[in-house]
Formats: sequence, C-alpha cells, structure tokens
Amino acid sequence: MPENNDNFDKYTPFFSASSSQLFLRKCYNHEKIADAEMKSYENCYPFIYHLEHAKTYYNQAAIAPLSIQPILCFYGFAQLLKACLLTIDPNYPESTSLLAHGVTTRKRKKQQYEFLKDEVKTQKNGLFTCISEKMFRIRHLEGEKYSMGTLLKEIPDMHNASWVTPQKNFIALLQTADGFQLPQSVLDKYRMSSSRLEEFLKSKTNQMYHISDGSGIILLKPASSLMHNACSPIRYNLQEGRFMLSLNKDSPAFSLPEILIHYLISYNLSIIARYETEWWAELLKTMPNDDYPCIAQFLKISQAKVPSLIFEWLKSERIGC
Repeated sequence: MPENNDNFDKYTPFFSASSSQLFLRKCYNHEKIADAEMKSYENCYPFIYHLEHAKTYYNQAAIAPLSIQPILCFYGFAQLLKACLLTIDPNYPESTSLLAHGVTTRKRKKQQYEFLKDEVKTQKNGLFTCISEKMFRIRHLEGEKYSMGTLLKEIPDMHNASWVTPQKNFIALLQTADGFQLPQSVLDKYRMSSSRLEEFLKSKTNQMYHISDGSGIILLKPASSLMHNACSPIRYNLQEGRFMLSLNKDSPAFSLPEILIHYLISYNLSIIARYETEWWAELLKTMPNDDYPCIAQFLKISQAKVPSLIFEWLKSERIGC
C-alpha cells in the first residue's frame, strides 16, 4: 500500500518509547509538573499512538478520493493536536468538554452558497479553545467569527491563488546577514512609515523588531529567530521555503497562529464533506466556480504543512529544544 511518508519522516525518532519518554519528561520539567518522571512513562505510549494514528489518517488521505480527504485530514490533525496537548498537560483530557471540536458552523447551507463566504464560530469549550490557550496562550476567542476567505488569505502558500483574492496577500522576506529585506512598497500597502510599522508589528505580536529604511528597501531585524507558529503576521511558506509578511493588516485573523487557521478551515471542510452531501457532490462533479480549485489547493497544502507546523512546534518551538 502506498504511503505518504515524507510528511512524517521527521517524526521517526518519536516512534520509540524511550525517546518519547525522555522528550515528555523534558516537557513536564519545563512546565514544572510534579512527578514528571512517572507521568512521562505513563504518557509515552499514548503520545506515540496519537502520532501513529495521525500518520495513518494522513497516509490514507494522500491516496483517497478528494470527496473524503477533508474528513481524513481533520481527524489526523486532531490526533496531532492531542499529542501536542499531552506535552503540556499529562492529564489531558480531564473532562469530556475538551473532546468537542470547539467550533461550530451553519449545518444547513443557504441557497447560492459560496464556500469563501461561509463562516465558523468559536465556542467556549473544546479542542480549538484548548489548543488556543495551552499551545499559544491565546484567550477570549469565544464567539469570534471567521470567514473561509479571510482565513485562506492568511496562508502564505496560497498567496498566488487568484480565486481567493486578486490582490496580493503576502510579501516575501528576503534573508540578509543580519535580518530580512522588504521592498519599500510594503509601507504603501500598510500606509505607514517604517517607525509606525515597527510599533504596529510589536503591538500585534508581542515580539520586538527593528525596522529601518534603506535604498529603496526596508530592513527588518527581529530580536529573536522567527517561528513557524508565532502569533504573528509573519508566516512560513513551506513550498517556497521562506518567511512572508501578511499584508492583510485589518483582518481578524492577521496574527492568528497558522495552526489555528488550518484547524478552522479543516473543521468546516470536514463538516461539509460529512453533512452537506448534495452541495459537496455537485461541487466535485460540476466544478461550477472557484470553490473547487480553492478547496483542492488547500487540501494539498494542508496535508504537507500541518504535520510540518506541528513538528516545528513540538521540537523547535515547544521549549526551544
């Protein structure tokens, strides 16, 4: 049976009880959790099983018809997130309320339904709220609404997708010896001076940057290394292998970590594939508008990028190891 192993090659060291136990112990010590040694032994196999289950879902999604890919991807994603939560909370899940999705969407779609205009709404309890608070320390997202178009604009790998928007949503950060270089036109996009942009990014991300003008360019120097999963409009484009800056400064998803963005879109697509059978089948058979290429591209990107983002969080950004 063919497998999509490439996306999980980096996870191979985790598929060992001894390696996972040592990793969990380091995480629990970092969190100052009592009995870290014992709890790491108790959780090393559940941690491995979540990762194995995720790999199986994603491998099946890679060879499945598009019609069921959203379901397989979402459940694989959920398994990866549960593995992440075990590195923070050795008792996860402590209640059944944490097992809910944490997001809701309109179950029955209106006539003339358009995917890009569809919305999801965050809830008080559930997996989305749990990962927001425990993985990213983001609180008070209950009741927030996000449209699919708004969320898709914040994925840098889709920045050339004309069906999402004809406008440019991201601009590339070009690596230099001591920071990153951006064209001066970014100041026109933001309608800010370089000093105002510096303050704006600090306020939106709680990270420190120094921005200075050059000859037709601006130079951005972060105080620390850029992260793949930061609460920041600077996101990593996996396909191009570089960081990019979002130009959607008024977007409600402007500084959401990309993992949360993928979760919200993946959840909605899984609901559509499960419950909106008529619309979903018509979309796949007739391809009447830009919804089809948009969804197909997102699913392709997400299958590679979600495992990559989760791995970066676990190994590089979880405790800086």
